[in-house]
Amino acid sequence: MSKISRRSLLSSGAAAGVLAASGLPVLATPRSGGCLRASVSGASPSDTWDSRNHSGLFMITAAHGAVFDCLTEVGPDGALRGELAESWEAGPDACIWTFNLRKGVTFHNGKPFNADDVIVSYSLHKDRFSAAAPLVSSIKSFSKISDLQVQFHLNAPNADFPYLTSDYHLIIFPANMVELAIENGIGTGLYKVESFEPGHRLRACRFADHYKESSAGFFDEIDLVGHLSQSAGIDGFLNGETDAISQISPSDIDKVSQQKLKSVHRIAGNRHCSLLMDTSLTPCDQVVFRQAIKSCIDRASLIEKVYYGRARAGSDSPIGPANQYFASDVTAVEYDLDMAFYCFRKLGIGNIGLGMPSHAQWDTKEVGLFLARELEKVGVNVQTGSASSAFHLRSSSGRATEDWALSSYFGHGSAQVTNNWAHPNFQNMLTTARSELDGNRRRAHYRDIQELMSNDGPMVIPAFSDHCFATSASLRQPAQMGNLWAMDDARMVERWWRA
Repeated sequence: MSKISRRSLLSSGAAAGVLAASGLPVLATPRSGGCLRASVSGASPSDTWDSRNHSGLFMITAAHGAVFDCLTEVGPDGALRGELAESWEAGPDACIWTFNLRKGVTFHNGKPFNADDVIVSYSLHKDRFSAAAPLVSSIKSFSKISDLQVQFHLNAPNADFPYLTSDYHLIIFPANMVELAIENGIGTGLYKVESFEPGHRLRACRFADHYKESSAGFFDEIDLVGHLSQSAGIDGFLNGETDAISQISPSDIDKVSQQKLKSVHRIAGNRHCSLLMDTSLTPCDQVVFRQAIKSCIDRASLIEKVYYGRARAGSDSPIGPANQYFASDVTAVEYDLDMAFYCFRKLGIGNIGLGMPSHAQWDTKEVGLFLARELEKVGVNVQTGSASSAFHLRSSSGRATEDWALSSYFGHGSAQVTNNWAHPNFQNMLTTARSELDGNRRRAHYRDIQELMSNDGPMVIPAFSDHCFATSASLRQPAQMGNLWAMDDARMVERWWRA
């Protein structure tokens, strides 16, 4: 597992040049040509190129991993490097960030890339309905310094700000033709759209004369197939219809492992399922109730029975073991059925409605069933599928930095139901940690936040599981693959090649 490294983000020049370099291992010898056929989970009939709504792995892979680019990119080693930005530099307090943009970049329709495209693209996410609104809300203003230079003024210092510009929602659209780009998928990425069927398929071809030249994008064509049914995706992969398949379950791992010329990949990262409690509603507004929910979950048993041992215990914070400031000494609320039973009887809790995503991943469903069985042991009946419930299950791959992970759930404008958590100190603690530039003090601040969330927080994250996917012998991967998202940070079309 690669820990996230800050790599002197507060400087530019030579340091930024290092970050901007290709992340391919020296010993890797990619060859160009052929077509990548991959079965990717998370596709939906409502999918569009409007990145404000992107969430599933399919559109993450199709957009920021293939057709579009961001300002920066998290490499497979966890270090940040430039994409549409060549370098960046901060003011003395990390409150002002200046990004120097890459020269000679064109969109797929021939429009030259410049600072106007960045301004327009980031402005889209000022919309409170954007999933990236919590990230962009930290930006007080942005301005065009020149055609190839953009400056961001933040509301408060943030040493990790360049990492946020790699978020898959923050892809860059061409100015003055955003609607056209959203309709047709016009970006600056390595692959140009040939056809797109929402919820089903993307076909794209390698874009000639791309600025990444021969360092990335080794396939002539890509064919991404969305699988709503895990069994159908596995059958297609085993029958040779696709070369790779994402997010496979433990039972599918055993099935694939028995096949010749098929390989299973396990990448440890920050992937997790979370139970979110809306603290604006009773009884979730009571700390004792939230602790009772946490105390009736046998985390060791969940790891064994749901993940077949391919996970690590969590302590109810989205900061995971791949983050730099993960506090391994912070433990979860102790497993105690007697305490939970007493609390639920005292509060008169006999039924709970649990909201589930319409296209939930296999592990989200399994975690939901496990939680239901645990609550049944203390006399609480769980009914799944309640859209108006105070309890919701979500799955996430986590985020590269601590502030990014926390802001995704608790930032101002967050779409998550947990944004109703009104702890008197939490937002101040979050701002203080974000603004602290000294590494040791930042570590202490983030540890305090993780301890607070374990004891008081409105979410349950019982485990961090591996990214598990499979490939055929016809594909090759670099020696190190990213652990931020599945399928090599959702950038397999950029980083893999045919054997």
